[in-house]
Amino acid sequence: MHGFLRDLGLLRDRRFTLLLAARTISVLGTAFAPVALAFGILDLPGADATTLSVVLTAEALPMVLFMLVGGVIADRLPRHRVMMVSELVNALAFAALGVMLLSGWTPLPVMAAAAAVSGLATAVMYPALTGIIPEVVPADRLQTGNALLGLGANTSRVLGAVLGGATVTLVGGGWALAASAVLFAIGGVLIAALRMTRAERPAGERHSVLGDLRDGWREFSSRQWIWVVVAQFSIMVMAIQAGHGVLGPLIAKESLGGAPAWSAFLAGEAVGTIAGVAVSLRVRPRRPILVGVLLCLPSALPYVLLGLAAPLWAIVAAAFVLGVCFDVFGVLWQTTMQREVPAESLSRVSSYDALGSLMFGPIGLMLAGPVAHWAGTRTALLACGALVVLSTLAALLSPGVRNLRAPASTAAAEPVSG
Repeated sequence: MHGFLRDLGLLRDRRFTLLLAARTISVLGTAFAPVALAFGILDLPGADATTLSVVLTAEALPMVLFMLVGGVIADRLPRHRVMMVSELVNALAFAALGVMLLSGWTPLPVMAAAAAVSGLATAVMYPALTGIIPEVVPADRLQTGNALLGLGANTSRVLGAVLGGATVTLVGGGWALAASAVLFAIGGVLIAALRMTRAERPAGERHSVLGDLRDGWREFSSRQWIWVVVAQFSIMVMAIQAGHGVLGPLIAKESLGGAPAWSAFLAGEAVGTIAGVAVSLRVRPRRPILVGVLLCLPSALPYVLLGLAAPLWAIVAAAFVLGVCFDVFGVLWQTTMQREVPAESLSRVSSYDALGSLMFGPIGLMLAGPVAHWAGTRTALLACGALVVLSTLAALLSPGVRNLRAPASTAAAEPVSG
């Protein structure tokens, strides 16, 4: 109990509390958006799946294409200002989408442009968020800070999925998107209230954008543990996107009872991410990356059980385990990056991390349907589980992954052996 009270003592820090509140409210806005956007667009006269696909693709492409540029911007400028502007731009983009749906003036190119602006803002936001945490949280409290931020974000994702659906049902997608815009704006105002001084964000030597990207790549590629785990996740995310996005819902529809069964799966995963916070607050492994990578092995369980036609309760339990493991991995990963990577390069390195980890995700979505048709949905799910296991075992061959140790001063009284 004393340890938990000490962890919660970080909430007495004004700047951390503002960052936590801003992040929690912003993620709530993000969680509102998918349901509001999907059903708001599909309810338009003449709209179909292709209409929705165009808008979602317009949002996703800038998010990927400008992630590296976002890292450069966040390493050059005060990160709290970058985050503030990103939040306010997101608010404007979603306000525009909401007004279009409410007014009935919904030309597809204009909706796609507004979605693209949101994707661009997100591409700049993510690297700045990773970099600002060590500026706000003391070095010996980084894992606690990351865990508490994760608790706020995970809780918002669960609430947003529920409240977003209810808002769409009661008042329509346009008003739900307007609610998202308000939440983003509140997040931006809270970030502005951090009032960090330029002295707290020392500027490094300025180069061209390409020069900054080369320097960031040098920092990224010189650390074996980073690029090996990013390579692992490029395969894992491809498998998980296929399993979560296409194959899992197919099996749920075919043999588990449809949407309620898949909702139970997602709810189990969401509850697991919240429970994972309690674990990540307490666990201080001597070898954080080794423990984090080992925690990826159980994430194959849901796909294996779906492929083996296990009962729904077992599949939901496996989804809960997946949520716990991914949350603890995320906290260990972020904390280690923030400790090991120089502050002036952290946002660029995190942008390479995000780009590398996510780049094969769309391929998984594209291949899932044809592979399920050719080999069968259950076989395809077993293949997803196998890819998760094989990519994880391959990462464990890396000495950098196995041997990187946390500073002795950060070890807890109850460390995980490693």
